[in-house]
Parts: sequence; C-alpha cells; structure tokens
Amino acid sequence: MGSILREWVGFQQFPAATQSKLVELFGKLKEKGVSALTILVMGKGGVGKSSTINSLIGERVVNVNAFSSEVSRPVMVSRTRAGFTLNIVDTPGLVEGGYVNYQALELIKRFLLNKTIDVLLYVDRMDAYRVDDLDKQIISAISDSFGKEILRKSLLVLTHAQLCPPDDLSYDVFPARRSEAVLKTIRAGSRMRARDFKILPNGKAWIPSLVKEIIGVATNGNKSIVVDKKLLEGSESNDRGKVFIPLILGVQWLLVKWIQRAIRDDIAKGGKAF
Repeated sequence: MGSILREWVGFQQFPAATQSKLVELFGKLKEKGVSALTILVMGKGGVGKSSTINSLIGERVVNVNAFSSEVSRPVMVSRTRAGFTLNIVDTPGLVEGGYVNYQALELIKRFLLNKTIDVLLYVDRMDAYRVDDLDKQIISAISDSFGKEILRKSLLVLTHAQLCPPDDLSYDVFPARRSEAVLKTIRAGSRMRARDFKILPNGKAWIPSLVKEIIGVATNGNKSIVVDKKLLEGSESNDRGKVFIPLILGVQWLLVKWIQRAIRDDIAKGGKAF
C-alpha cells in the first residue's frame, strides 16, 4: 500500500537550468514549513498519466506501453532530495466500457486511506476536441468520492498535442479553444530559454512551469484533502448527484503542456531511464 522512499536520482537527469529552478521552487516550499508534497494523478485511460509522472520524476518509475493496459491499481512513487519528499500517485483509468468506473474510484480511495492529497492533477488529451457528458460525469464522480474541496486543489494538464490543430488553428490558439470548454481562466506557463530546459513545440519549458503551478495549487490557501475513514465510508453519499461542481468552477489553475515527446521517448526507451 505504501511506497519505498528513495533518493531522487532522476533529478540529475534534468538540464542544469531545470534543476536550479526546481531547487528554488522546492526551497520556497520548505521556507513555508512544507517538506513533503503528495500529488494524485487521475483521468481516463490512455491520456498520458503515467508518462507525465515519469517525466516529472526523470525516471521510468511506472510502466508505459502503447499496446497494453495501464496500471490496474494505484501506485505511489516517492522520491526525496535535500530534505524534501515528493510523492506521486498513479491511478487506473476512470472509464470502463464507456461509463465511469466507480470501482476504480473506490480502489483509489482505499489506497489513499490515512494519506493527504495536496494536489490533484487531472490529465486529459488536448486532441479530444470537446467536453461531453462522460467528462462531466467523471468530474462529478471525483467530487462525490473525495468531496468538492478536491476540485479547489486541482490542476488540469492537457497532453497528446502531436496532431495538427483542427481548422488550421495555431498552437497558441488551439489550447485556449480546447480549454474554454473546460475552464473559464487559462494560466499559461512561464517563458524560459530554450537551450536550458525541455521545450515544447511553442518554445515553452514545461517541467519547471508544471512544478510551479503544482506548488501554486498546493499553497493556494485551501486545505489539503485527508482521506480518512469517514471519507472512505462515503459521508457525502446522501448528496450524491444533487450538486454537480463543474470543472470550470472548481479548478483554479490550468497548465496546458505538450508532452508528446516525453511520451514517445518513454515508450521507445522501454526500461531505460530518461
């Protein structure tokens, strides 16, 4: 159920500028008395959850295979560096047979019993051009399972932007159009020098920007989510279905990032580290 705490070896795989920026960001957290961060990664199957985790850690810590199913149960990866601990929880896809997989949600909740969620990363594909009823049902199910407060500790990450945008849209316009269906406000990543960071097709450095946004959510003033016995037993079950908290209201931060290169390399390298 737990995770073996290991030294963050993959940190050394990042470019020097990325390492410096991450040290700065984690240092600010430690100044606020925060020495550990737990990130829950959720979304439908095949959207790039595991590859996102591998890229953030800088190691192949969870398996990625384009031709086989994803993780069947939650897995927590823990890394420590200079007195700071990063925990990331990979989870099964939230859809089974075209419907919300409530069994997977219960499995995730039980795995997280007595753990604290500081940030929820909700991962989706940017090339899914519209938000449908199933997407709304997934967000509603997450809210019902963990309480509406979890949406105030959430960050949306869009992946798989290797396909050309529709209708000849540019890569600057396409993310905004895709996100408007989900969120009201878009917060773009920081501008970084291309030679010092892992760069997206539009010239932006995504790893430092994503970590910056994660820390922003973790310290946004809303309480972290403690998965206790009361939550596990469904204290809010009587409210299930009565109130839908849409993602456009609940998620306060957005980071649109292209990670197709990391995903492709992750699959190609197999057991090798980044």
